[in-house]
Amino acid sequence: MALVKYNNNSLSAITSTGLTAGAMTLIKEVTASSSATITFVHGTSDVVLDSTYPIYLFKCINMHPATNNVQFSVNFRDGGSAYDATKTTTLFRSQHDEADSATSGPFYKTAQDLAQATGDQILSTEVGNGNDECCSGELWLFNPSSTVFVKHFMSTFNCYMSFDYSNQDFVSGYCNVTAAIDGVQFKFSSGNTDVGKIKLYGIKDS
Repeated sequence: MALVKYNNNSLSAITSTGLTAGAMTLIKEVTASSSATITFVHGTSDVVLDSTYPIYLFKCINMHPATNNVQFSVNFRDGGSAYDATKTTTLFRSQHDEADSATSGPFYKTAQDLAQATGDQILSTEVGNGNDECCSGELWLFNPSSTVFVKHFMSTFNCYMSFDYSNQDFVSGYCNVTAAIDGVQFKFSSGNTDVGKIKLYGIKDS
């Protein structure tokens, strides 16, 4: 089993054969400022999203919505101009309120999964827009350049909900297309992303 050591922009793995540097590479960092969408497109603005890496990781940091009680979501582009790749997904959740009076989960959220649908996939729900409220998490995308297999993805997000809960959402699924995924787009369900930062990393084979 490998031990890993993180720094700001890269990951190094200590294995039985020694130190392997640069297994995780920062590709692009985007800072939101009243942004309707945050988009990563292969070949645009230094974004790499092809066979260079078999795994891509998006780290979403302090995504703060302009509108209260909204969902943070993702969608994928499969060669055209629209972010509407067909997806089948699952979502389950755990919650705990600040007053320590209510807990729930993990439980499945049927209304927030997708079954052969092209709409946005929710990653974090009911995010508040108070000065100290936001959501943070990560999304993994596997082998997006494949033209043989579907494209799997999974995410974990926590948010400060609009009614003072810690809300943890777990999503996994696949884009049910054999075309390459060449773009990924994040946004809130209503209003802009007031502030926040998303970092895209590429991860090499072990």
